[in-house]
Amino acid sequence: MSDLVVWLTEPFAYPFMWRAALAGALLGISASLLGCAMVVRRMALMGDALAHALLPGVGLAWLVMGTSLGALLVGGVIAGLITAIGSALVARLTRVKEDAAFAALFITLFAAGVVLVSRLGTPIDLLHFLFGSNVLAIGRDELLLAAGVSSLTVAIFAVFHRPILLECFDPIFHRACGGRSALTHIVILCLTVINLVAALRTLGTVLALGLFLLPAVTAYLWCSRWGTMLVAAMVLAAVGSVAGLVISYHLGMASGPCIVLVLGAAFMGSALLSPRYGLLGRLLRSRHHQREEGDATCAITLPPPGR
Repeated sequence: MSDLVVWLTEPFAYPFMWRAALAGALLGISASLLGCAMVVRRMALMGDALAHALLPGVGLAWLVMGTSLGALLVGGVIAGLITAIGSALVARLTRVKEDAAFAALFITLFAAGVVLVSRLGTPIDLLHFLFGSNVLAIGRDELLLAAGVSSLTVAIFAVFHRPILLECFDPIFHRACGGRSALTHIVILCLTVINLVAALRTLGTVLALGLFLLPAVTAYLWCSRWGTMLVAAMVLAAVGSVAGLVISYHLGMASGPCIVLVLGAAFMGSALLSPRYGLLGRLLRSRHHQREEGDATCAITLPPPGR
């Protein structure tokens, strides 16, 4: 037991590990909340579109204002909000469905981003922002940003719990009851953009999608209630972030991918072993139903007693 405690606590003797663990846990908590909304609302793939749509905004900010964190954040937020709000408006004002509107804007903005990145003299550092920055290099500014974004997301989910719940499960009923469905939907998308931008200097936006979706879909396999799913996803994201950092420290591997792999392993195990919604649970219930049907058939075909 003592060896296990030493193995778990040894990495946190270094301040950069504390900062990385805290930032990962904070971003995991807020991202997993949004991931639950996206999974239930069937918008999971739109998170990937938003992540790629940040590229032109960040690239333009890089060209115009340099490598400062504030400039990159502003550029990413503007590009993400254009995609989120634009797709929502196109879907509601035209016959184009929301997924198609997202795809059209995502492809256009991503192509613009590639053009901007190719214009840069040294695009590799910019790509690190988007596709896998070093979690262990988190500084004070990135940690404060993660804390602010996480607090904002949790606060909005707590205050507007009912509108978000209705929008995720039944947006038509939400509108019929006089709720501001469009506003709620746009708020969820905007929070997603802000959380993705906050991950620019930690996991990178692509790996950050693991924090959004993997805890959410894992909790979805175990939970039948919305509140329970939110809590389970937040706990899993925070614990998975810390566990991934510890494993990466001892194995000498990249921290961001290790975090995502830990969360992915939890999802695959849940998809297999969840007693109610997992593969084995469904197989066992199927065999049980077949056995019951067979017993019922035998009971019907047997002749009555005395004949």
